[in-house]
Amino acid sequence: MSDSSPLPPVRLHPEAELARDALSTPLLSRAARLARWAGPDTRVDAGGGLVDEQLPAAVEALGLSGDDAAADASEAWRVAVDAGLVEVVDEEEGTVTAGEELALLTGGSPQDVLAVWLAALETVLADASVPDLDGLMDEGGEVDLSSLDWDPEAEAEFLDGVLGNLYLLTAGEDTPGGAPVPLPALAASVIVPSDMGEPTNDVLEQVSDAMMRLDDQFRMLEPVGFVAYRPVDEALMADAGEEPAAPVDDTDVSRYGMVRLTPLGLYGMRARLMEAGYEAPAVGDLADKGADVLLDGTAAFPPGAAQAETEQWLQRRESLAAARELLAAARGADAGAPLRRLRCQQALSLVGASAEPALREVLDDAELGGLARVWLTENGAADVPPPSEAMVYWLTIDTVAAQLAAEGNSEELRALVEGLAQQHSGFFDAVWRVDHPATADVLEAMGRLHPDKKVAKEARKAAFKARSQQGG
Repeated sequence: MSDSSPLPPVRLHPEAELARDALSTPLLSRAARLARWAGPDTRVDAGGGLVDEQLPAAVEALGLSGDDAAADASEAWRVAVDAGLVEVVDEEEGTVTAGEELALLTGGSPQDVLAVWLAALETVLADASVPDLDGLMDEGGEVDLSSLDWDPEAEAEFLDGVLGNLYLLTAGEDTPGGAPVPLPALAASVIVPSDMGEPTNDVLEQVSDAMMRLDDQFRMLEPVGFVAYRPVDEALMADAGEEPAAPVDDTDVSRYGMVRLTPLGLYGMRARLMEAGYEAPAVGDLADKGADVLLDGTAAFPPGAAQAETEQWLQRRESLAAARELLAAARGADAGAPLRRLRCQQALSLVGASAEPALREVLDDAELGGLARVWLTENGAADVPPPSEAMVYWLTIDTVAAQLAAEGNSEELRALVEGLAQQHSGFFDAVWRVDHPATADVLEAMGRLHPDKKVAKEARKAAFKARSQQGG
């Protein structure tokens, strides 16, 4: 992902709800319990971890059992230390006390709780980038790093790339809310080159390897509430040392692993992206801003997110005042003005009939009169004056310019272009004279988009006339 372009806006749950989710995650709740369990006799090693002799007591305090009990208790303690729930008092003696952050879990604001959870998340993400060291101990009990092909920066970058793609898939409007992503597709998104048609055997082997790494990593990220994960079906592996091949069809792809960001994970991922310098908007960010910021800010939003943002903005304002503010912000002759007017028209469709006076006030406005007539007619208003031919053509250019800015050369725009040329005889003879900054650009686009070569040529000729009239 490039940090120069904004990411799709996400819809976050309320912070109070997210804070409750954070407190109920297995890992943070265990960390908090160990922080309260620790006392004057608790001892830690030089790295801040519980000494081996005290792990059984920690396991008992957490009510854990099974082969992973000691490892789970050790991880919970590490999170407690890293998140500030426990503070090492004397490193030489290995004594500890309750950290300042512990009280925030019960007496702090939702933002305080989420800050503690984010610290816990960073610990888990760092651990997830470290390979399994089992079996790498030499005779002296030391890890033989020379036998380990591991690049810490590359591994962290790989995981960040995967999580970034998962964020994009979660934020995108094409993905149903909460729908899990198949692990093979997620692994392929960071392995398979975008311009590769059929993946080679070598690339498929890399995808399979990535799937197994991600399987381990997502298992680690689930207890902190970051993801909801269905692991790879172990029956797919013929033996313990064999990796599952990447699926060749969609027949029960869920057996290869399914993952999604939880609402808490979406919050956490957005926080990490913003910390890394990305522009990561959330629906509701613009609710307290002016109409100019709203219209410009939602210009690049997908339709659903733009509507949700606008609805929140309107909830804070009286309808008539909101309509006047939106109309004032929609004026302009700059390149972004047509799309602002389109977003204004979409916002006004959400305003009730009490906004009618604001629309009547701009009926004679060259830039707003057309959209005002559209709104009044759609809302069943009486005595709506018919637009002049000049206003109709101006609104046509403005609308196509807005659609170009919003969607590019989409099929919907292609259909609009074809319809305009069919419905208006002599359209191109008249429209090139329209005094609109985008007239020439719109006509050039119509020349590109129209499938009829004769009509496309007419559009290009009209664009040349418009460009000459504008002095270009």
